[in-house]
Amino acid sequence: MLIRRETRSDIDAIRAVTSAAFAKSDTVSTPTPPDPPNSPSAPATPHALNTTIPVEATLLDELRVSDGWLPALSFVATGDRGEVIGHVVCTRGHVGSDLALALGLGPLSVHPAHQRRGVGLALVHAVLGAADAFGESLVALLGSPAYYGRFGFRPSTEYGITAPDPAWGDYFQVRTLTAYQPSLKGPFTYAEPFDRV
Repeated sequence: MLIRRETRSDIDAIRAVTSAAFAKSDTVSTPTPPDPPNSPSAPATPHALNTTIPVEATLLDELRVSDGWLPALSFVATGDRGEVIGHVVCTRGHVGSDLALALGLGPLSVHPAHQRRGVGLALVHAVLGAADAFGESLVALLGSPAYYGRFGFRPSTEYGITAPDPAWGDYFQVRTLTAYQPSLKGPFTYAEPFDRV
């Protein structure tokens, strides 16, 4: 397995991996184009029955064309034949009323055939290391405390950072990095597509 930065030629494979990773049991996990804007539940093709594009795949497409996209923090995991088997991204977020810079992690996707083999672990370590090297202060995410705790994520409230939705509770977590300053407090804001997708 190799972890590397995303290239333009990876986009379709990333969409397919993300769709497969987040597919429900009644969905087809084949590469499909994103839904047209304002049609979040439209089928991908007129002949596709029971095909639903997971919201995470649509979110990723929308993030990629937003101001919050940071190409240097979009990583893929490739398998033995160079195929994309996983993906992670951090996008620009903000903390507090002065909109201090921060990062939002996600989606994190690993193809089901490669899950529970350390791919997600390697991707998260890679993106956190890169974020730290770029001088970012913290990374926030919504996810399982049991899974993300191993990377040093803690409930955001421990740092005085509030989730976009208070109902998220301890599932909204923060990982501080070397440049973090304890004065960084307040509400966290994700990149704009998170609000509408």
